[in-house]
Amino acid sequence: MASKTYSQPTAGSPARRAGIGATLIAALGGLLFGYDTGIISAALLYIGPQFDLGDQAQQIVVASLLVGAIIGVATGGSLMDRIGRKRTLAATAALFTLGAIVSAVSTSLAELLIARVALGLAIGCSSVAVPAYIAEIAPAHLRGRLVSVNQLMISSGILSSYLVGYLLSDSGAWRWMLAIAAVPAIGMLIGLVRLGESPRWLLTRGREDEARRILAKHLSPADVDNEIADIVHSMAAERKFSYRDLLGKRFRPGIVLGIGVAATNQLVGVNAVTYYTPTLLSRAGFGDSAAILSSVGIGVANVTFTFLGYLLVDRVGRRPLLLIGTGITVAALILIGTLYAATDLTGVNRILIVAALMVYEAAFSASLGIAMWLVNSEVFPTAVRGKAGSFGLATHWILNLLISVTVLTTINAITPSGLFFSYAVLGALGFVFLARRMPETRGKRLEEIEAVLQRSPAPASPDAQPETGVPPRAAAVAQPES
Repeated sequence: MASKTYSQPTAGSPARRAGIGATLIAALGGLLFGYDTGIISAALLYIGPQFDLGDQAQQIVVASLLVGAIIGVATGGSLMDRIGRKRTLAATAALFTLGAIVSAVSTSLAELLIARVALGLAIGCSSVAVPAYIAEIAPAHLRGRLVSVNQLMISSGILSSYLVGYLLSDSGAWRWMLAIAAVPAIGMLIGLVRLGESPRWLLTRGREDEARRILAKHLSPADVDNEIADIVHSMAAERKFSYRDLLGKRFRPGIVLGIGVAATNQLVGVNAVTYYTPTLLSRAGFGDSAAILSSVGIGVANVTFTFLGYLLVDRVGRRPLLLIGTGITVAALILIGTLYAATDLTGVNRILIVAALMVYEAAFSASLGIAMWLVNSEVFPTAVRGKAGSFGLATHWILNLLISVTVLTTINAITPSGLFFSYAVLGALGFVFLARRMPETRGKRLEEIEAVLQRSPAPASPDAQPETGVPPRAAAVAQPES
């Protein structure tokens, strides 16, 4: 196929504004993801006594959402490939609204668990559909940043949940903590009315005229024909693939990478911190309000460094950002484990443990937090992205579930220091995997990345070339296609 050169929409242009606007509306799914997963950390301090819950029962409350998320991931990929990205997002927004309301008015543990499973279904579906939708409407030179908006919104949702939890901690109003999530859910549902469908999905259904109209909102007019031709070319040899087909040689490198990134993301124990920080700190002598306030500081680090990663991911590249961040995350885990083992967490030691948790959260957020969603949204061709990406996402949620139901019982068995040292060992193994398998994909179109993975699973740096002054997107698409 002939080489093409793409122009870039100028800052403030209607095409650029439309792309950013669509990203922000879709990424409300990420905000809801973060809020609904994070709010349980504060609410659990009050739900536990109200329903007389022991450690195992508290873990079940946390895990119920994750059971739903696993089901949502397993069905979300096929659903969005069948009915489209936009309709899938609308369905998840409606489910977010219903789940928030029902969980807030629950009068028994059973009702609460059912509502949280429903919220989990919405979270699982949105974790598949939001990054895929954004990746498919974004030009290559902005794709990393725009997909990373999803992770930024997840982090913002977690921070928002910590702030709400702190503001309502004196009254213990856990029902209001859960109910507030309905507000952004309704906003997302309304905003989706104005959004168009993914042009890539429309082309898989032969609806080229609609795809052209959508692309005209996000690309300059001169680029629409080129983009259509690229997408059609990439789909020319595609057929319907089963999950068995996806395990063949062609897609295996991407699936292995997606699973590996997702596994490392979870095995460093980030959700032990997200779900249980107030519980862990209150058991170490912090009061309930102080424990929740400390989690707000951790949430601030999460959002701040997610935004830093957002700024760097298309400048520094995926690979260096991921490896440096993972290395710091492992070092922070070792420090946290050492502080728990060597001190009684009084006085200045309380400040040190919170600071260490903030460093951990910051390093994770700028690297593994972003890479989890970005890698699984950009390493597969259009026709199989929903199904193929679900392998990594299922890994994420299954490990998330296993961690959520073992944190408190593991602490009882091997102490908090043993828990964090275990996560450090698993994170170090993940670092080795990523150093061997993660290529650099910065500036490449979605249709090119498959060829990069096929050439070599070892480290590759497609951007290792002399500076030419050519913008990343133009440099990428100017190369002959495989």
